[in-house]
Amino acid sequence: MPENNPFENAEGPSERKIPAAWAENPFQAPAAHVEDLRAASGDMTLAIEPNSVSAGRGTAWISEGWGLFREAMGLWIGISLTFFALLIALSLIPILGQIATYFLGPLFVAGMMLGCRSLENGDELRFDHLFAGFQKNLGQLLLVGLLYFVGMIVILLAIFVVFGGALLGLFAGPTSSDFSMSTFWLAILIAMSLSIPLMMAIWFAPILVALNDMSAVAAMKRSFSGCLRNVLPFLVYGIVMFILAIIATIPIGLGWLLLMPTLICATYVSYREIFLA
Repeated sequence: MPENNPFENAEGPSERKIPAAWAENPFQAPAAHVEDLRAASGDMTLAIEPNSVSAGRGTAWISEGWGLFREAMGLWIGISLTFFALLIALSLIPILGQIATYFLGPLFVAGMMLGCRSLENGDELRFDHLFAGFQKNLGQLLLVGLLYFVGMIVILLAIFVVFGGALLGLFAGPTSSDFSMSTFWLAILIAMSLSIPLMMAIWFAPILVALNDMSAVAAMKRSFSGCLRNVLPFLVYGIVMFILAIIATIPIGLGWLLLMPTLICATYVSYREIFLA
């Protein structure tokens, strides 16, 4: 163990430099590329506070995620397809299957992030990385899923308590008033607004639990803080991803074979830049 404080960062929150492995250099030999990967990923020290990065990094996360995806394209596509198929299979199971996705989702995400770290270290990506979250910090990852599920239930209950009467009137039949319809859209808007903070808390939580051994609650707090400090890059990231999602869907969805693993790798890239010292 190093003697230094693992959270020591004299400069405080700042823009974090990109590891050399993610900056393509056409004049660099492959051996040096692997060497840089290992050097860049050796330090997993968390910053005292999440780093704040420029808005343009939102697009860079995607391009650098694409670069990490290209390190093992075939395996990433296979892992992504399996992950998607598992989610579809669970969604077909009434109630219990849909609840299970809240608990199992963080486990799969954690496993894929462990795969990203392995690949970045210069080691091989393996298909069983998808299930690695079942073997590392399992209890805390399940707790992340539980807190996510409870948060969604609380939001839905709050919406029903406030707008329940109007929503029931809307579904009563064609005699529903225009007021009921406007109330319905207001309820949807409020539900989405309440869901954003929850999604901010969940976004990086499985990664922080799996890679930094944080507790579920601490990881969710740190994830929320990291997202809050980087609203602009996430806004840019979301806009670009929305455009790419439309493009990926046009050829009968085949573009998602490339976009989904790129999104997975981009999440890892943004985690490193925002949370590591």
